[in-house]
Amino acid sequence: MQAIIDFFHTNQEMIYIVILMIFLGIEIIGRVPSVLHTPLMSGANAIHGVVIIGAIIVMGKAESENYIALILGFLAVVLGTLNVVGGFVVTDRMLEMFKKKK
Repeated sequence: MQAIIDFFHTNQEMIYIVILMIFLGIEIIGRVPSVLHTPLMSGANAIHGVVIIGAIIVMGKAESENYIALILGFLAVVLGTLNVVGGFVVTDRMLEMFKKKK
């Protein structure tokens, strides 16, 4: 328990920044009109591709006994991949709407 408290104490500024980023992201996405969500999803695919590569690098450089880095890296790879695939599915559906029907 003391190790967790020490971690929070030494990384207090970083934790505040992450919390503020969460609230800022919720506010920004909440104010985007629903018409623009699909084009934004396409842009998010590229961003999450970078997240996947970064997570793979973190997992590759992590020490084998650093389970927190390995677990967080694995979760980032899985969730980033799901987001990229979901974004491509939504974008494909959107593009099908504009195709001429036979």
